[in-house]
Amino acid sequence: MRIVWLALWAVFLCVSCSEEHDHRGKTPLVEVDGNFLYREDLQGALPSGLSGEDSLSFAERYIRQWIEETLLYDKAQDNIADNEALNKQVANYRRALVMHAYQQALIDQRLSEDIPEDELQAYYRSNPELFKVERPLIKGLFIKVPLTAPRLAEVRNWYKQDEGKAVENLEKYSLQHAVKYEYFYDRWVPLAEIVGMMPLQGEEADAYIEKHRQVELKDTAFHYFLNVSDYRAVGDVAPYDYARRQVKEMLLNVKQVQYLEQVKGDLYRRAEERNKIKKYY
Repeated sequence: MRIVWLALWAVFLCVSCSEEHDHRGKTPLVEVDGNFLYREDLQGALPSGLSGEDSLSFAERYIRQWIEETLLYDKAQDNIADNEALNKQVANYRRALVMHAYQQALIDQRLSEDIPEDELQAYYRSNPELFKVERPLIKGLFIKVPLTAPRLAEVRNWYKQDEGKAVENLEKYSLQHAVKYEYFYDRWVPLAEIVGMMPLQGEEADAYIEKHRQVELKDTAFHYFLNVSDYRAVGDVAPYDYARRQVKEMLLNVKQVQYLEQVKGDLYRRAEERNKIKKYY
């Protein structure tokens, strides 16, 4: 369907196209003073999944916008004096784009994102000031049960133990009676995620849990049990297993900067060796 109506547009809108212009195999749709909009450009801009009617409506708006922008640009060129500063900005912008594209291609070709684990850990140990906790982190276990839940005395005993039979019993119990059960002894979790499930609020909650590693609360409907096996406060060095992704991103960035500096240095030395650099000062 799309090909059919685009072909019709080409027939109706391309009657006046110059036959002498080299379109490089593209099919012109509209010409404005020697500027051409091609069917291939319109097809590339066309969102997928549109009905025939919606596609035609989109094409009409797209063509109208292209014509208006082309006319406005031509008008601007006629009325804006040749501005050396503007031309310099355009040249500098193009230069920056070209260099960025080349640098990115070099990085993609020469640098691997696979960094050995021992190198990541060494970078982490050497730069602890870069990996500070920005919000409290905890490891532990959380369970929420109704006030009417059975065997609460056993729950009070189980939730305070972080291994063995107690955890197994609590997991089995949670399948039948818990409204919410979170086991995170094996990973760091932002404290705010757990506090959000309890009748505690804001900074007071952070301070409370920092001092009380075993917390039991209740409201009009539920009991809340939290056991914190480990805690990191704001400003502490983030645990490696929590910071590892950040460590890798930062080390990759360092390697990229070092590699590009090496490339630029090599280019400079080669240019000097070939007498391509002439200094007039």
